[in-house]
Amino acid sequence: MTSTAASTLVIIPTYNEIENLPLITGRVRKANPEVHILIVDDNSPDGTGQKADELAAKDEAFHVLHREGKGGLLGAYIAGFEWGLERDYAVLCEMDADGSHAPEQLPKLLAEIDRGADLVIGSRYIPGGETVNWPASREYLSRLGNLYISAALGAGLADMTAGYRAFRRELLEHLDFEDLSRAGYIFQVDVAFRAVKDGFDVREVPITFTERELGESKLDGSFVKDSLLEVTKWGVAHRSEQAQELYKEVSGLVRRTVKDLDVEERAETAINGAKDFGAELSKLVKRQLKQR
Repeated sequence: MTSTAASTLVIIPTYNEIENLPLITGRVRKANPEVHILIVDDNSPDGTGQKADELAAKDEAFHVLHREGKGGLLGAYIAGFEWGLERDYAVLCEMDADGSHAPEQLPKLLAEIDRGADLVIGSRYIPGGETVNWPASREYLSRLGNLYISAALGAGLADMTAGYRAFRRELLEHLDFEDLSRAGYIFQVDVAFRAVKDGFDVREVPITFTERELGESKLDGSFVKDSLLEVTKWGVAHRSEQAQELYKEVSGLVRRTVKDLDVEERAETAINGAKDFGAELSKLVKRQLKQR
């Protein structure tokens, strides 16, 4: 067990997971006896919230947060993050209730937090990662989507849509929860992208993702379109920002160089050339992203 486990909160959002709840929480407690669990239930009509209360009554490391209605996965995680930050947990984790995220692999994520990471993503698509019992069509769509996201954003991560994660509290305190994207399930990408852009240490560890055996998936096909459209907009903006930053750097270098050489007449021409280069680079990036 890692040194952070005693100050770790595992957040598990639920909606109609009464069959899975005792199974997943039992596995968490067995594999990670020092961590605490927070169930965030969106008023499940099947009695999941009541079952969570029963489990919490028997275990002081088990907590329940009831929400009034089905407010979505992002809302559930934000509520869980805020609950955990208020209670001074050092590490907060995301985990699905359906068993797709193996609690037995949580120590791998926490070990990277111990080694200095701010965010650790359990990845299906790095060496050692895999999916089990997924239809080939769904895995293909997921892989293709993540390849597109990686190319569009240039974040250097293989599985930015993955939902098995461990966060150092400092990263969560840095994020503006209200500013996160609500398009589909793209908030997972949004969080990882913001962390990379803002200089946090983001790492991936290989995990085995297993398709649920009980209950029904909450995903529908619309999230793919909504998510990729959102990522495309971010990619265009990010690459354009990079082009403008490059222009500023080139322009500054030219200014310093001509000043050293005391050749004022050539300065304006060189600076205008750098400006044109930055503008053309920005246009090129936008054209390339439109073609993807």
